Amino acid sequence: IDGEPVTASGLGLPDYMSGVSFHDQTDLPETEDFQAGLYVAESPQPQEPEAVSLGRLSDKSSTSEPSLGDERAADEGGAPVDKSSLRSGDSSQDLKQSEGSEEEEEEEEGCVVLEEEEEGEPDEVTVASDLTLSDTVLSMETVVASGSGGDGEEEEEQLSEQSEGKEQKILLDTACKMVRWLSAKLGPTVASRHVARNLLRLLTSCYVGPTRQQFTVSSGESPPLSAGNIYQKRPVLGDIVSGPVLSCLLHIAHLYGEPVLTYQYLPYISYLVAPGSTSGPSRLNSRKEAGLLAAVTLTQKIIVYLSDTTLMDILPRISHEVLLPVLGFLTSLVTGFPSGAQARTVLCVKTISLIALICLRIGQEMVQQHLSEPVATFFQVFSQLYELRHQDLKLDPADRSEGLLPEVAFSDGQQRPVDPTLLDELQKVFTLEMAYTIYVPFSCLLGDIIRKIIPNHELVGELAGLYLESISPSSCNPASMEPAVPSSSPEWDSQGGSCPQDDGHSGTFGSVLVGNRIQIPGDSHSENPGPLGSISGVGGGGLGSGSEDNALKRELPRSAHGLSGNWLAYWQYEIGVSQQDAHFHFHQIRLQSFPGHSGAVKCVAPLSSEDFFLSGSKDRTVRLWPLYNYGDGTSETAPRLVYAQHRKSVFYVGQLEAPQHVVSCDGAVHVWDPFTGKTLRIVEPLDSRVPLTAVAVMPAPHTSITMASSDSTLRFVDCRKPGLQHEFRLGGGLNPGLVRSLAVSPSGRSVVAGFSSGFMVLLDTRTGLVLRGWPAHEGDILQIKAVEGSVLVSSSSDHSLTVWKELEQKPTHHYKSASDPIHTFDLYGSEVVTGTVANKIGVCSLLEPPSQATTKLSSENFRGTLTSLALLPTKRHLLLGSDNGVIRLLA
Repeated sequence: IDGEPVTASGLGLPDYMSGVSFHDQTDLPETEDFQAGLYVAESPQPQEPEAVSLGRLSDKSSTSEPSLGDERAADEGGAPVDKSSLRSGDSSQDLKQSEGSEEEEEEEEGCVVLEEEEEGEPDEVTVASDLTLSDTVLSMETVVASGSGGDGEEEEEQLSEQSEGKEQKILLDTACKMVRWLSAKLGPTVASRHVARNLLRLLTSCYVGPTRQQFTVSSGESPPLSAGNIYQKRPVLGDIVSGPVLSCLLHIAHLYGEPVLTYQYLPYISYLVAPGSTSGPSRLNSRKEAGLLAAVTLTQKIIVYLSDTTLMDILPRISHEVLLPVLGFLTSLVTGFPSGAQARTVLCVKTISLIALICLRIGQEMVQQHLSEPVATFFQVFSQLYELRHQDLKLDPADRSEGLLPEVAFSDGQQRPVDPTLLDELQKVFTLEMAYTIYVPFSCLLGDIIRKIIPNHELVGELAGLYLESISPSSCNPASMEPAVPSSSPEWDSQGGSCPQDDGHSGTFGSVLVGNRIQIPGDSHSENPGPLGSISGVGGGGLGSGSEDNALKRELPRSAHGLSGNWLAYWQYEIGVSQQDAHFHFHQIRLQSFPGHSGAVKCVAPLSSEDFFLSGSKDRTVRLWPLYNYGDGTSETAPRLVYAQHRKSVFYVGQLEAPQHVVSCDGAVHVWDPFTGKTLRIVEPLDSRVPLTAVAVMPAPHTSITMASSDSTLRFVDCRKPGLQHEFRLGGGLNPGLVRSLAVSPSGRSVVAGFSSGFMVLLDTRTGLVLRGWPAHEGDILQIKAVEGSVLVSSSSDHSLTVWKELEQKPTHHYKSASDPIHTFDLYGSEVVTGTVANKIGVCSLLEPPSQATTKLSSENFRGTLTSLALLPTKRHLLLGSDNGVIRLLA
């Protein structure tokens, strides 16, 4: 920055430099450097989150050498990365934690990901986000691996890789925080429809492809799978990739409660695992295969967070809609997996873990009652494979050409088709080791009930005994077996080759091992803490993220925004509605009440974010209310702010979007700050006998307010500078009466005024020319709204609602209300939602010929007379103000 610094205030521009410290001196001290083009002071001390400036943030994301060195040092000294919560080692310094700054930063940094997720086509969404996530996580691995060296003598290439990984990690962290923040901000219906749906689709993408289904090599000593411990987590790479997605999904469940798990996630899981439509032999595609893995992982997470009563209620659904279909694919003798034995093995391990988790949660008796079918199905496949191994199965060339599979009669008396080409894959999965892995824990979990539930438990027990013998041939008695179990460490696939030798071992069936089939696992479990020592790991879902994920059961925290009562009923309806449904449906479900005004509510205006709304009343106050869901539909909410500077009844309130100010009018216009309630400006009429009768605010980026006074003069005021901007006369020699309503077009190029005589005048805001004036109605004009495409909608006391094109003579549509004039209405897309004094809500279209559906508000949901109405377009709710001062939120 050479010479005199150009001050932003001198040019009348907003000051964008806040938060960045600029210095005037020419010599740079050692602790300072140019980072990313900004000249910033760098403090060697770690800063507080609040003290982090924009300059600090920019230097974190820059790729210049000095900052990278600092980052690496911080990285190497820092704690290992906790991927489940995705808080980077120094994210407290990288990202401000305060709510206010998150709102702006996260919208800027993370909007790309979310816009793709919310607005793009579903398929594009998953692909785009999937690429981001997978690349990020792989580079995170690189960071952790290279950061553990700690010599500080890495090559420059490694340095750049590491910094790239760090940037990716910060980006992922930011995106996750933004998704969580959005989930709370958008409310339950919008978050479920747009955020949760896309996260669920994204979950499947985390497991697509053979690389994502490889078991990860965990650091430190990991006891082998052969220790009979299914509780030990065996994460695959996909589990690490899906970590952020799962944490965001669970965050939505934390916010809105258990119904999210049971009514949204569970039906999606059953959709993922549902068998294909073809009844014949089918080959899975890679997407379906990934869907199965994602479904089992997510189910495991859900089970951990369900309360006991809910789990028992939905247990039959879990059994029939999740476990049995997954086992159908897993134990199928005709369905091949695209990734072969690898994917089937991963699914097998995850499914064992899931069933064991449910068994631990519900106890032996309930297992016998509800889960005997899935458990028996799981064990049955060993018998089928054992019999197939002893039957010589060949395919006739004739059969092969016709695509028919041979039917094999099994010992249970059933004929089943078998695909001989799959036998190799099945034998690689259901090895002796897998038999042992399943048999040991289930015999402990089920005890004596195992005899009733699993008909072939003896065979599986013998296979498990064979496995023990194969890894430790000398062990003939249970006592010597115990040390052998944990000490041995064969590779997972090494036992794949032992299947063909099973026939050689068949002579040992009926020997001493049969007598000890229950006692061996029982003893080893009671004395050896290894297998059951980490039982809690069952709930981990394979995230490898430390003890917080290791619970069998975790409480969902009671959130103030949890769904219950009317909110729950409405939310259940909403998540079932197609995203393509563009119509406004009014169900008359009461969601919340806002009492507080002592006089009639004259106007209601939601802020653009739909988090808050403003109301003006006869009691001379304007109130700012929060719109977050709360309670069961009967709850009453208090205002956040009361503006009490008006001297007369407030008849207009609106938000000036560009500078984020509130404009309210009681005959004089008040401009004030909604965050502090401080009055910024008051525009009084020039003559107290000529009060202002109508006000409208210009859309962003304009910062003007347009006001009509009772002498038919239109004035424009810019809230950034004193005095008037423009002044136009609307009368034009006629006497059309008072201006009752003003509406500005969405582009801000024209303004239309409606008079008490039914006359309407269209004015060009850039030139001040009257484009058109016409007698639109026979009675007093009550309200006008301008819509995209030069469309105007006006309602009048002559009981009519009319749709106009700006410069066409005849109206496009004309609606006539039978009993009462439509004194208040709002727009939803191409529909108009209307309200009358008789408390009737109607919905009519801007495009189709006149037809109107009306609903009478019940006294239970709405008391008093309807005075004002406003629609929340994103959330599809209605705000209704009444003459008794209470505002109600209905859907």
